[in-house]
Amino acid sequence: MPIDRAVIVGAGIGGLACAIELACQGVAVEVVERAGRAGGKMREIEIDGVTVDSGPTVLTMRWVFDELFAAAGSRLEGRVGLTQLPVLARHAWNDREYFDLHADIRTAADAVGRLSGPEEARRFLAFCAEARRIYDTLKQPFLESQRAGPLELSSRIGWLKPGQLFGIRPFETYSGALAKSFRDPRLRQLFGRYATYNGSSPFLAPATLMLIAHVEREGVWSVTGGMQRLADALVVLAGELGVTFRYNAVVRRILVEKGSASGVVLDSGERLLADAVVVNADPTALFAGLFGHAAIPAGAPGHHDTRSLSAVTWTLQGEGRGFPLLRHNVFFSEDYAAEFEDLFRHRRVPRDPTTYVCAQDRLESDHGGDVRPERLFMLVNAPATGDLEAFDAKEIAACETRMMSRLARCGLTIARTSETRVITTPADFHRLFPATGGALYGRVSHGWKASFERPGSQTAVPRLYLAGGSTHPGAGVPMAALSGRLAAARLLSDRHSTRSSRLKVISGGT
Repeated sequence: MPIDRAVIVGAGIGGLACAIELACQGVAVEVVERAGRAGGKMREIEIDGVTVDSGPTVLTMRWVFDELFAAAGSRLEGRVGLTQLPVLARHAWNDREYFDLHADIRTAADAVGRLSGPEEARRFLAFCAEARRIYDTLKQPFLESQRAGPLELSSRIGWLKPGQLFGIRPFETYSGALAKSFRDPRLRQLFGRYATYNGSSPFLAPATLMLIAHVEREGVWSVTGGMQRLADALVVLAGELGVTFRYNAVVRRILVEKGSASGVVLDSGERLLADAVVVNADPTALFAGLFGHAAIPAGAPGHHDTRSLSAVTWTLQGEGRGFPLLRHNVFFSEDYAAEFEDLFRHRRVPRDPTTYVCAQDRLESDHGGDVRPERLFMLVNAPATGDLEAFDAKEIAACETRMMSRLARCGLTIARTSETRVITTPADFHRLFPATGGALYGRVSHGWKASFERPGSQTAVPRLYLAGGSTHPGAGVPMAALSGRLAAARLLSDRHSTRSSRLKVISGGT
């Protein structure tokens, strides 16, 4: 039976990318979203009439979206306003020292030299070169291709290239690799933070994750008006291609008839029939039966030990005083190893948490922005235990006290200018993203097998596909978009009866 009509469950970035790719190939697409707007984890919260980014705050791997828009005969520029950031983030350890990681590699190396000496500057350049090698090795055969097992990935890279195979350093911990790369523990901590970008510990994740350093080196952009504008632009583009959207519509059940997915049933009882279904939600929700018994085989179990990090976040308006905030700021704990012991071994919010502060009205200079009060988004990592416990007011207050103490030790105080603020805990994220416990990045990336254990776009139920940051190739805005394009590619290959084909089918891909 041909695949001429598809229903996509979820309007996150993966679902939107999938919808655009399918529509470009003549598939009629309807997207069903339980929230009132598209974007998924790309959250935007209103504080006293002003919207504040409260999820992803920057765009990386811009080429993913350039290609997506180009495949639809459009351009990313002109659809959204983008500003490339000259400083990736400001990092602080105390009230006497902070370090700016510049986007320009030579400027960054000079800054490393001033912080830690010329030898560390040379080691930094070597670290960046190795991060690029790992990224270049994995970009096409892994990031842009359907999920592969270890043997298949080795085949894609090339059995006759053992240097490249072992060069991705899968059997070495990221923290171990950083110990070889840098003498200054501050630099180990700074670059170790990249493991948290997919919700993992640098002490347990493979050294392969250093490729994230190169992802940032290729460019980081802020989106004018907030990250939600990117989701909005994707919705508009999809609409121009004929994609239809239903918001505030909950899918009660995925229909499976004659062994294949054939549509969905909404809470209202309405049936939306289709030739294929794409689920842009965490696969653990399928496994938990939240989309009906027949769809359970398409899901993936979500044991507590395999969950990535969650977070506690604060969204507010206020004024940062005493520390020269930039747009992106990281305030490091004194004992990074103890912090991750708290998170993954003891399953608790760290006693001394590293804190991320996004001052969204700040310019990339020490003079700050012109807006007072300013929009602030603050985050500390937390265990994904939102289905097991909910923080009470006392625990939230204690967590906030520890966070503010960390900021104060770095010279920063936050003066609130309004009583209005929104605190989001793992339990809240669990309600937003069911069956996850609040995990924000899918499976944790600990050990060399982790990357191969993320669900791929194809499932055990024919014509039922997966997309989103919890699936291959991983978490984050561009990875979610890649997952949607891979889901579309798999569906289209099935449409043309080429299920056994192993070629990469991403229109506009490299």
